[in-house]
Amino acid sequence: MMFYRYISENLTNYINEGEIEAGNTGFDYVKLSDEEAEQAREDLVKTKGFFILPSELFCNVRRKAANDENLNMTLEAAFDHIEESAKGSESEDNFAGLFDDIDVNSNKLGTTVAKRNANLVKLIEGVANMGLGNYKDNSYYSLKGRRVNGFNSMFAVSSIPVCKKYYLELKKQITEQHCELTIATIFSFAPNEADTADGILDDESFDTDGLDQTSRDFLDMAISDYNKIFKTNFDTSSKGFQDYYKDLSDRVKKREVDLLIVVNMFLTGFDATTLNTLWVDKNLKMHGLIQAFSRTNRILNSVKTFGNIVCFRDLEEATNDAIALFGDKDANGIVLLKSYEDYYYGCVDDKGREQKGYEERIAELLQKYPLGQPIAGEQSKRDFIVLFGNILRLRNILSAFDRFAGNEILSPIDFQDYTGAYHDVYDEIKPKQGSKDSIMDDVVFEMELVKQVEVDIDYILMLVAKYHDGNCEDKEILVAIDKAIKSSLQLRSKKELIENFIATINTSTNVNADWQQFVREQRETDIQTLIAEEKLKPEETRKFVENAFRDGALKTTGTDVDRLMPPVSRFGGGSRDKKKQTVIEKLKPYLTRV
Repeated sequence: MMFYRYISENLTNYINEGEIEAGNTGFDYVKLSDEEAEQAREDLVKTKGFFILPSELFCNVRRKAANDENLNMTLEAAFDHIEESAKGSESEDNFAGLFDDIDVNSNKLGTTVAKRNANLVKLIEGVANMGLGNYKDNSYYSLKGRRVNGFNSMFAVSSIPVCKKYYLELKKQITEQHCELTIATIFSFAPNEADTADGILDDESFDTDGLDQTSRDFLDMAISDYNKIFKTNFDTSSKGFQDYYKDLSDRVKKREVDLLIVVNMFLTGFDATTLNTLWVDKNLKMHGLIQAFSRTNRILNSVKTFGNIVCFRDLEEATNDAIALFGDKDANGIVLLKSYEDYYYGCVDDKGREQKGYEERIAELLQKYPLGQPIAGEQSKRDFIVLFGNILRLRNILSAFDRFAGNEILSPIDFQDYTGAYHDVYDEIKPKQGSKDSIMDDVVFEMELVKQVEVDIDYILMLVAKYHDGNCEDKEILVAIDKAIKSSLQLRSKKELIENFIATINTSTNVNADWQQFVREQRETDIQTLIAEEKLKPEETRKFVENAFRDGALKTTGTDVDRLMPPVSRFGGGSRDKKKQTVIEKLKPYLTRV
């Protein structure tokens, strides 16, 4: 019920602030009719993740509660409508079952509807009189009846000596910087990093007797620190250590411990919804890596919808391998590649079906789709996409074999030209919004595989430098640049920018330095034009664009875009949603163009 009040007030204040900024000084969402409010539903679901009709806001339900003979049904309908409003949006999972814990028809509230409603009125009044603090302070959340903010984390290290170094250094920095941070550590005997083929971590052991004296003394000291903080009395004896483990586990789950440093414990089976970060200075792989990383994946609320992994070792390849294996529903422990010959020359699969090899598919490509000739007709384009997609998949596998180097058949330039044709077809017949009944619907474009072999801007600049060094006379280089751009999904949007830069080249040009300056100037010109045309807030727009370039993605959901927009009402034909969509559509090409 308290959360119902919170999101009602949060949404109301958010809407009211936007309307006041747009010039509607006397606006109050609470007083709006449901019919008028519906104008803003779509936009609010996109930005806030949910929608509440004015009549179903906490304050309006409270105002009529005492005289509402169907209060239980009113509340039930409001809760259902709030959850349903998020369906189909990115916040759907966060709102699904949000109010399941509130049973307005429970016999615990009373044996009759009248008694239940009377108690619901008392409950509503009690919640209304509670201080929730500033509505903007959304980092706070309820955890088993306690109002807490922030999360905690776990630090997995490779050995006890490493654990000791980290613990003492962190303890020192906490003291020096006067931080209110609670750290703890735990480990037992046999902490050495496992090196099994499947990476399975050993079962947790409570053996402290096997520890050498230095390690045991350190553990005693750390437990003593813990005892002082929480006024407990644990030690490294068999029973004392097990009791410490249980108490530590409970306090981590309650978010009373900010950082837990571990060596060989708490990495399997331990679940704490408040744990949102795993720091890793430890070799992990396969099963053990997935187990350890999963410590952070317990969803808590709309504030914590995912976990973070921060690695101090290069675990990228191990992570990719583990995800590839355990993320494949058909994987059975070991995945074996076929032989090089099977992929290159073809083979008969386990079901007796003939599978064409790379060599045969390339021959078919050259025979059916010779370079320089257009691909006419939708069926021909479909067949080309299927054929070249198969070639891309085979090429991706064959690139893992050393023998493939020099046996690609297609020259780099020819492969680039075919990739450009693949992009042309993709741009032409990729699914359009609202389009139906195309025979291309079931064609899978292997764009991720294309990206693996894309040329980048450095390659283009190398060609431009070559063109410059030849006194800008070798026109074949310009043709090569054009082909390279067409073969790259990423660089196609920069075609005009690159061509404009080439047009500025002269004998005094420093290609790399002048290119960077050219991009900066073009970016500034474009952003100024965009701000002026759409009357955007300059500071907020620049910050939004900087974040988008930093993240490599344009965030179109949530309230980020709203912050840079000019004041536009959501109601009375204000066309705020249309204006917002226009801004988004203009930002998209800007980010890829420069």
